[in-house]
Amino acid sequence: MKISEIKPQVYEMAKLAEERCRERFAEIDRVAQINTCRVMEAFQDHRVSDSCFAGTTGYGYDDLGRDTLDKIYAQLFGAEAALVRIGFVNGTHALTAAMFSLAKPGDTVLAVTGLPYDTLRSAIGIAGDGFGSLKFYGINYAQVDLTPRGEPDFDAIARAAADSKVTGVMIQRSRGYGERKALSVEEIGKICTLVHRVNPRANIMVDNCYGEFTDVIEPTHVGADIVAGSLIKNPGGGLAPTGGYVAGKAELVERAALRLTTPGIGGECGSTLGQNRLLFQGLFMAPHVVAQALKTAVFCAAMMERLGLESSPGVLDPRSDIIQMIKLGSPEKMKRFCLGIQAGAPVDSYVTPEPWPMPGYDCPVIMAAGAFVQGSSIELSADGPMREPYIVYMQGGLTYESGKLGIMMAVSAMLEE
Repeated sequence: MKISEIKPQVYEMAKLAEERCRERFAEIDRVAQINTCRVMEAFQDHRVSDSCFAGTTGYGYDDLGRDTLDKIYAQLFGAEAALVRIGFVNGTHALTAAMFSLAKPGDTVLAVTGLPYDTLRSAIGIAGDGFGSLKFYGINYAQVDLTPRGEPDFDAIARAAADSKVTGVMIQRSRGYGERKALSVEEIGKICTLVHRVNPRANIMVDNCYGEFTDVIEPTHVGADIVAGSLIKNPGGGLAPTGGYVAGKAELVERAALRLTTPGIGGECGSTLGQNRLLFQGLFMAPHVVAQALKTAVFCAAMMERLGLESSPGVLDPRSDIIQMIKLGSPEKMKRFCLGIQAGAPVDSYVTPEPWPMPGYDCPVIMAAGAFVQGSSIELSADGPMREPYIVYMQGGLTYESGKLGIMMAVSAMLEE
């Protein structure tokens, strides 16, 4: 299947869908402009120069670019400190380091947005063999589920967080492989205010994956003590080749650094191997690229609406992450949708996605991702677990124009079924 094979009726659908999206597109552009100003100011405040792009090897002592980027992230997130490292192999790695900053053996980490994303369950110790997990090191886990409407249960959170053993509270901003909506920064702020009121000792960690730059502020601006995420999602701007970040209170960031490297070393070491320029340039591009991904998601919602398929968020709904959930109802439709997304990619467009037993998941997962950076979720991709009700999660799009074509390819593929 090629771009030239998109059906004429799909072009007509796309024209009508775009007209439906105009209002949301204008709001997305407004947020991107504000965030671009914030990034530009941070670059200027910290005197970014060509010398920041030189890489280090070996131990990586005195890496000007790495240390400057840490300061820029801290400023953008309204935080005391940040740790931005290519040594984080993915978002789960950065999140795990942040979780370990919250507690010592005997303490409890409380998740207040229900069961965390699949890959974090092994890090907590509620899935897998548990070796090396929070549970393995004697850190307890507790959970408050969301309400039946998928919203934070503030009364239950207040009761659970007041436990004197709770030293860390975890909030998942994005929906993960769930049907609930992503939390807005405002909603996260309400949780933070409540938790700090009933338990001043507890530090709050936010899984910020997929959410960066979708709003003009981040969770650390509204009370979160530490946030973590992946550089091959929003803040890497499609250019970062790997890595992750944590940002927040200096003490917590340093504890996360000790988990990333080793006690006695922390964030002082970590060579950058010539990757600094891509991390800086990716961050510079991030507000614009996130806007492109959001427009792609809004367009996808409008196209699914025309097909009569349930998707979330709706076309005109506010968005707090870049993910579009589409309920397809059958394994065949999931395969057809992912086939179209893959066929609309610039890389590996000839590949046919098939479900496979991906590590960290309890059922086969199908993934469509023709990306320049392997696994990059800021590039157009679609994935989901092969289980009822057969929901696919689409995200990314480095440019709206290419993302739009990818969605049109997916619709064409489903119409062929």
